[in-house]
Amino acid sequence: MTDPLQPVLILLVTAVMAVVIFRLLKLPPMLGYLLVGVIIGPHALGWISEDEETRHLAEFGVVFLMFTIGLEFSLPKLVTMKRLVFGFGTAQVLCTVALVMGAAWLIGLDWYVGFVLGGALAMSSTAIVIKLLAERLELNSEHGTQIIGVLLFQDLMVIPLLVIVPALGSGFDSETSDLLIAFVKIAVVLAIILFLGQKLMRSWLHVVAQQRSPELFVLNVLLITLGLAWVTQMAGLSMALGAFLAGMLISETEYRYQVEEDVRPFRDVLLGLFFVTIGMLLDVQVLIENFFWVFVILLTLIVLKTALIIGLSRLFGADLSVAIRTGMNLAQAGEFGFVLLAQASALQLISSTVLQPVLAAMVLSLFIAPFLIEYSESIIRRSYGSDWMQKAMQITSIAAQTMSQQDHVIICGYGRSGQSVARILEQESINFIALDLDPKRIHEARTAGESVVYGDAAKREVLIAAGLMRAKVLVVSYHNIHSTLKVLAHVQELHPELSVVARVMDESEVDVLKKAGVTEVVAEIMEGSLMLASHALMFVNISTGRILRRIRSIREERYSLLRGFYHGVSDEAGEANDSLFSHLHLHTLTILPAAAAINKTLAEIDLKTLTVEVIAVRRRNIRGLLPSVDTRLEAGDVVVLKGTQENLAAAEIKLMQG
Repeated sequence: MTDPLQPVLILLVTAVMAVVIFRLLKLPPMLGYLLVGVIIGPHALGWISEDEETRHLAEFGVVFLMFTIGLEFSLPKLVTMKRLVFGFGTAQVLCTVALVMGAAWLIGLDWYVGFVLGGALAMSSTAIVIKLLAERLELNSEHGTQIIGVLLFQDLMVIPLLVIVPALGSGFDSETSDLLIAFVKIAVVLAIILFLGQKLMRSWLHVVAQQRSPELFVLNVLLITLGLAWVTQMAGLSMALGAFLAGMLISETEYRYQVEEDVRPFRDVLLGLFFVTIGMLLDVQVLIENFFWVFVILLTLIVLKTALIIGLSRLFGADLSVAIRTGMNLAQAGEFGFVLLAQASALQLISSTVLQPVLAAMVLSLFIAPFLIEYSESIIRRSYGSDWMQKAMQITSIAAQTMSQQDHVIICGYGRSGQSVARILEQESINFIALDLDPKRIHEARTAGESVVYGDAAKREVLIAAGLMRAKVLVVSYHNIHSTLKVLAHVQELHPELSVVARVMDESEVDVLKKAGVTEVVAEIMEGSLMLASHALMFVNISTGRILRRIRSIREERYSLLRGFYHGVSDEAGEANDSLFSHLHLHTLTILPAAAAINKTLAEIDLKTLTVEVIAVRRRNIRGLLPSVDTRLEAGDVVVLKGTQENLAAAEIKLMQG
């Protein structure tokens, strides 16, 4: 009798070993999962069988991935992307199908075979592309937005394709009514989810959150995610699309940040299993026997799909470097393509001699995809010279901001500490420029009109561009001893008399930085020591009132300036174990043309009931701090809000929807 635990242990051992090896080799970990699938799958060692239960469990990885993507969206944001989703996405799918049908006709295949192959090859891997974009912090980049728009349309196109493919086998006349019924059912389900679900979601989550039970909250998130995935699957849609809609509905509520933290562990574990099952599809014997045709199909798929997407991206107004990145990210086949081909095979629409080489090429394209995405930057640098110009323009833009500045302050890192320093300098009317590597944080701060730019402070040319030779002080606000030492080395070489203030966790690193040339070191442990000392004084007959008045006056004066931070990706890990929404954050919000807050004063909106403060309003590049209650909002205004994540989300809903 086979031990049911044995395949699980085999999967865990091989997956852990493969991922460790691939990380040591600095290769994408998902390649390790794919390789594990090939080795232990039914076509090689046969340690794991490719059964229905394994495939369904793996699909949940894609479900939770699409759910977390949905959390980044909202209905207004999706509407603003309609040109990419329904324009670019439609053009990509239709053109791919047309090209494949033409190629199939040239080699003598029936037109419907070309149609099915075209629909399958038009798909790209949502799981691989989105995961790598998220790891590279490129989801909100220009090419990231284009990629998400195309992937969303591809997921939508799976629905009609799954209805049309059976019609090809039995004739359209008998399937026309089924096709119409399917589209009506899809429209009704989507309408109910988007309009009725939006009203119910916030109320239900509020009821669950009031119970103050973390396990109940997590169970509720799983119920919503899998429940909507099941509903859309029953309606003929994909489970992934249902999960995306669930995430999008929750993104309209104040609970979206906590939900994302709760779902992440399920997503990452199940996605690994999904990649293993994809690797199981590769039959090495078929690959060897049909190596020439597999290679031709693979090369044609990668090259033609990349070229097509680059051309369409340019047609929709993207720069060439953005278009190339988009094309390279979407060049591979997709998981839904395997579903279409499996259906066509069951209906005997495609012969095995054609199907097997295509399947092998599609699986190999998934192996190649992480390399194309991971190294797209270096590939573009070598093949597209003007991308170097873009990097040079970034340096130039930094230099342009500091060209007229003298005796300014350079802040290396714009996290909490960096923002605290910046606010004090701003109140003292001292010029500064901040360098940071978190795109999300930079976007938020720059939208609010703050002087922060993308740049690695440990690089010599970035410091020079930031005006190192003319600066009065340089502040290293992050805790990274190796990066700090690089910064200090550049300062000693270029401007040794410059005053440098650096941050460390404890005093063990003070001597190292002092020897490297730092002027002053601030150890965070000193702050804790101050509090310890004040408590100790209470036990040696020092007046409690005197100590508390002293500490309170210092804290109130200091933290009234320092509280509230722009939230970046790097903050998320540090806050994962903190109490829910315990930190104050800053959030920038652009007032869209259809927003409910337009032509209303801050007094009329009254965000104070939500414990949210409006600390600045930027209008036509003029930034007003602490606006009055009579300030009337206009379309295009950028409002800077301060509050907890929960209250900020509620304030955003009130400003946009009323």
